[in-house]
Amino acid sequence: MRISFVIPAYNEEQRLPSCLSSVERELARTSCDAEVIVVNNASTDCTGEVARSFNWVKVVNEPNKGLVRARHAGFTVSTGDIIANIDSDTIMPEGWLETVINEFKHDEHLAALSGPYIYYDLSILHRFLTKFFYFLGYISHLINHHILHSGAMLQGGNFIVRRSHLEQIGGFDTSIEFYGEDTDIARRISKVGRVKWTFKLPMYTSGRRLAKEGTMRMGLRYAANYFHTLILGKPLTVEYTDIRDTAKY
Repeated sequence: MRISFVIPAYNEEQRLPSCLSSVERELARTSCDAEVIVVNNASTDCTGEVARSFNWVKVVNEPNKGLVRARHAGFTVSTGDIIANIDSDTIMPEGWLETVINEFKHDEHLAALSGPYIYYDLSILHRFLTKFFYFLGYISHLINHHILHSGAMLQGGNFIVRRSHLEQIGGFDTSIEFYGEDTDIARRISKVGRVKWTFKLPMYTSGRRLAKEGTMRMGLRYAANYFHTLILGKPLTVEYTDIRDTAKY
């Protein structure tokens, strides 16, 4: 089994090194056939140069800005049997890769796997609120996927799909800009295979968007786009704001 990491990156010269270092550590811990692809998505900073400084990383340029377009560009050049879609501001915890490999090896019908984010730079209160939203989302996932058979839940930036299943549904919908991209994949891929959500597959990430726009506001916005995409096939919110670091660490 070969795994391809696809990492979209738009103006992420500051966060990308920590992400790639965490991937490198996981690959050193877990022996597997892997490739790492960074999609430099219309960046105007040194994101491309930073990615190329890791000589084991394949850098792909996608000049048309957009998260889903970047994911699709990475998928197009990837060669793995499973595609790990993570984001450039994420940090993989120890054991993440081993969990992924075991899940896909032991279930040939598993089409997609995902787990929650842990916002390491938010307060305890805000982390509690996000756990509450995940709990509600998990209940929805169980009902929609296992009872209604109408969809599932994936966390964008922490989801893995089997290549054959993703090809079967026609890949990513590049008309989606940002919100709803994970729900769209979950909704479509759940029709051809099993989607598993597990709290045993967490991913660390920055809470900068929640801190900037408000945890409750973003939680409600994500929920609205989740149900809108699940029911109507398209997200409710089209416009989004890029949240990037303004000062070097």
